[in-house]
Amino acid sequence: MSRDRYVDFLRAWAIVLVVLGHWLITAVLHGPGGELTAPELLATVPWTQWLTLLFQIMPLFFLAGGHAAAGSWARTRSAGGTATGWVGRRAVRLLLPTALYSGLVLLAVGVCSTVGVDPDTLALVGWAMAMQFWFLPVYLLLSALTPVLRAAHRRWGLAVPVAMGAVALIADTVVLAAHTPDVGLLNYVLVWGVAYQLGFCWRDGPLSERRPLLPAAMAAGGALAFAALVALGPFPVSLILVTGQTPSNTNPPSAAMLSWAVAQVGACLLAAPVLRRLLERERVWRVVRPVGSVSMTLYLWHMLPVLVVAAAFYLTGLAPEPALGSAVWWGLRAPWLLVLGVVLVAVVSAVRPLEGGLVQWYERTRPDASPYRPWLLWPGLAVCATALSRFATRGFTDDGRFPALPALGLALGTALVLLHRRPTEPGSTEHYSARLGEERRKSKMWLKFQTHVR
Repeated sequence: MSRDRYVDFLRAWAIVLVVLGHWLITAVLHGPGGELTAPELLATVPWTQWLTLLFQIMPLFFLAGGHAAAGSWARTRSAGGTATGWVGRRAVRLLLPTALYSGLVLLAVGVCSTVGVDPDTLALVGWAMAMQFWFLPVYLLLSALTPVLRAAHRRWGLAVPVAMGAVALIADTVVLAAHTPDVGLLNYVLVWGVAYQLGFCWRDGPLSERRPLLPAAMAAGGALAFAALVALGPFPVSLILVTGQTPSNTNPPSAAMLSWAVAQVGACLLAAPVLRRLLERERVWRVVRPVGSVSMTLYLWHMLPVLVVAAAFYLTGLAPEPALGSAVWWGLRAPWLLVLGVVLVAVVSAVRPLEGGLVQWYERTRPDASPYRPWLLWPGLAVCATALSRFATRGFTDDGRFPALPALGLALGTALVLLHRRPTEPGSTEHYSARLGEERRKSKMWLKFQTHVR
């Protein structure tokens, strides 16, 4: 089956807007003692919180992820694959780039801590380099749950995301009424899981872009619900965490975030016919496709250019520092974004071959058809999700100190996931069986493709 260009576009578009949004609101200034500070634009200039409605587009990434996962899992099952094999394959492709990124950042943190870099500065840098990590444990968990969620979808269809949304609303109400923030942790899976599950419905037909009535109702109803919750309820307009703002729409995801996610999904389906026609133009697709292929790399590394440019232009005093939020400050956002973009292209060009090399090495030494060890995979995923959650909430440092325990946890969890496939030595019977099984799996997929085409 040919790739769905619109799904690939949504993933690329979501990542690009996240990157631009983070860069746009990031400000760098000299502090009283000459040190660099990063004042919070959304808190200092409150009207900028409305901009988050444009840049908080991660619901569409989860929607596209659910659509793609549904097709991938269906093809794996048709070819005789198992849940362990499918989940493990997706986990490896997520964790290898993450492990490379985390390892290099942690190495830098360890060196800086040893040579005596200011702890406050190191803590700020460690937070900036981990601010995007909230996404990783959530997506890892939803990927692991895909076989179960997919089975529920096949039986109950649209009722599944509706039920998940209802439970999310109950959890949010309990958090607000009883002041029990731990209950809100459920909403990381439930709210983002609604968008992921709607991706199943989109692919299989219960939620169809060809029947615009339901998408239109979702777009209008979600937008009206969001407006009501902000205007009449306790929720802020910002869809990004603002320090000191309670409640938050993202930490944990709130009823307002759920409403906005539903509205975005509806609008996405309404826009699908026009955008699909546009993506059929090869000149447009040649721009979109490369971005989609490096979306994970962009997401992981996009804050490094901020640190590079801050050191090059702000520590040296070369960059002007107008008042935060002034007309001059906004005017300088254009060259700021341009320079960051150039640096990010250089970073991606350097890092992408390393990521690809790691994945190719792993696939070569442990073919997908090699025997699995489920008892290593599932604990490994749990340990990785815990470590990544710790980095997401507290950054890559503990008040300027090296985070030994979470770093060890991430290394251990990643190792367990990687070891869930047994290695096969070239020339061995096991290696031959694994390669034969892989060829059979590919042959079955090819036959299904030929049948589909005919």
